[in-house]
Amino acid sequence: MPDPLVRDATTDDAAACAAIYEPYVTGTTVTFETDPPDAAEMRRRIAKAQARHAFLVLEEDSAVVGYAYAGPFKERAAYRWSCEVSVYLSPDRHGRGGGRRLYEALLAQLKARGYRMAAAGMTQPNEASARLHAAMGFEPIGTYRGIGWKFGAARDVTWVQRPLGDPVTPGQDPPEPT
Repeated sequence: MPDPLVRDATTDDAAACAAIYEPYVTGTTVTFETDPPDAAEMRRRIAKAQARHAFLVLEEDSAVVGYAYAGPFKERAAYRWSCEVSVYLSPDRHGRGGGRRLYEALLAQLKARGYRMAAAGMTQPNEASARLHAAMGFEPIGTYRGIGWKFGAARDVTWVQRPLGDPVTPGQDPPEPT
């Protein structure tokens, strides 16, 4: 069997990405969305992420089985070198290295575009996500207690972050992300 392929997503991948994401929305607290996005909304999200950050898919046997993307951490100008990242895999692909492959490629693209910091939020408990992020060099920075509400209970979200690239000389702004 050939190695899975990580590639830039296109809007043609929207239906597959929406199908991967739907069970996370409807059956887990991994995401705080409550209504699964349809293919049209996922096309919009892919295009938006590709314009300034990145959106990648994992393909096995010509089928999309996972995706990872980045978006702005916050909208204010001071955060423009930071981004928030996420990864989702088809349930039958967990624990097979796909998340790592996606994140390796995603973080490399973000670094090449000039981003300096990646952050991710993980609804608790989520040991699999915590292991993946730790393996990718993310460090815990704190937990928001009871910050979100889903399935009848308040949920905690732990945040992790990882630098992208070498430190910048104090007193100088890094080059603008492209």
